Amino acid sequence: MARMSVDDKLALSVFHTDEANPHIVINEDYDNEEEIRKVVLACPAALYHYDNGKVTFSHEGCLECGTCRVLSIGKVVKSWDHPNSTCGVQFRQG
Repeated sequence: MARMSVDDKLALSVFHTDEANPHIVINEDYDNEEEIRKVVLACPAALYHYDNGKVTFSHEGCLECGTCRVLSIGKVVKSWDHPNSTCGVQFRQG
């Protein structure tokens, strides 16, 4: 059996998103650049972006690892909850 890269394994994962109720809500007005960069660099799914002094986030594709919650709850991350039932990531490999 051939070894699979992390990207290949993640490509097999299935994501069920709840568009109306994102499980992570960010503080878009937060302006501490050092805190924002920590979250942007730490997210393994690269869902946080920082452009022109503004932080953005897309919950689609979230691995639900909790890294952003640990690093920045109450700062960049306003709230972090597990996705609603039947929503979220379903890992197929690894």
